[in-house]
Amino acid sequence: MATTGAETKYYVGADLHGNNVFLTVSDAASGKRVLEKRVKANLTAVKGALEPHWDRIEKLAVESTYNWYWLVDGLQAAGLDVCLANPAKMDQYRGIKVTDDASDAGWMAEQLRLGILPESYIYPVEVRPIRDALRRRMLIVRQRTQSLLSLEGLLARYGLPCPKVAELKRWGREEVVALPLEKFGQLQVETLLELVRKQDGLAEWIEKQVLRAVKAKAEFARVRQVPGIGTILGMVVVLESGDFGRFASAGDYASYCRTVDSRRSSNGKRKGENNRRNGNRYLAWALAEAAVYAVRYHPRIAAWYERKVRRRNRPVAMKALACKLAKAVWHVMQGKAFDEAMLFG
Repeated sequence: MATTGAETKYYVGADLHGNNVFLTVSDAASGKRVLEKRVKANLTAVKGALEPHWDRIEKLAVESTYNWYWLVDGLQAAGLDVCLANPAKMDQYRGIKVTDDASDAGWMAEQLRLGILPESYIYPVEVRPIRDALRRRMLIVRQRTQSLLSLEGLLARYGLPCPKVAELKRWGREEVVALPLEKFGQLQVETLLELVRKQDGLAEWIEKQVLRAVKAKAEFARVRQVPGIGTILGMVVVLESGDFGRFASAGDYASYCRTVDSRRSSNGKRKGENNRRNGNRYLAWALAEAAVYAVRYHPRIAAWYERKVRRRNRPVAMKALACKLAKAVWHVMQGKAFDEAMLFG
């Protein structure tokens, strides 16, 4: 990249979209915008637009959208200091009359300049594909559930009993032909059964590959000390959490797992909710599942849960248990051995 020789530093905001990136370059001293430009969403175009200012760029912020990987990774590899801006926390003044891509990119650059930009975690590029592969497994499992429900609904529409899932998966051509359905009804059953078998195979294949990649990690052994967390949930917790050092306390981690209450109150009165979706939805699912298994297989936890249910209700009790498990996960990830006092102490 070209060298300008100037001493003034610049901050850059990049408002990323699917097919373009709006770039704003701001003077670090005055905040004056020295460049506002929309370019195509490819690394060559972005680098070309920034080239005249490259050596003076102090830091660049990219909005955390669904497609940020290529831009952040590419600019970091090129030597820039890049951060990921959290769009949920960087609202502009609510009374502003007009907002557009230029104002959004400029606001990111201005927050960078003032040192107040709320940043998102940039997951390490080496491990990111493993985490994303596990997310694809979760997607396939959800689709498998939809296929099974569709099959159950099909049988119910014709007044036929639906066997348990394990038995249903063992059905072959013989069982399908024996159903009192006409040709196209049997075709639907056979198609859905084949789809479920394919989804089972894909989920198992991904699971084996991911397990091979994470089973040697010390974090994977630690997290399975926590009640309710086995192989699959352990992989989800380890891969979705990333570096546990970024969570200052067990409460911070529980909040990231979406297991804490979200409320807005004034003068002792509840006025509504804040952003209850702030956090990681995959961890929220994993801790909720862990709570179910913990109640099923751990008598002391089950007794605590039933007491909580009697005082409140089942959803509140289950979320409270998930919160306790999230805090226990944080403690064991600090190197402590699991103790029930982490839950009930």
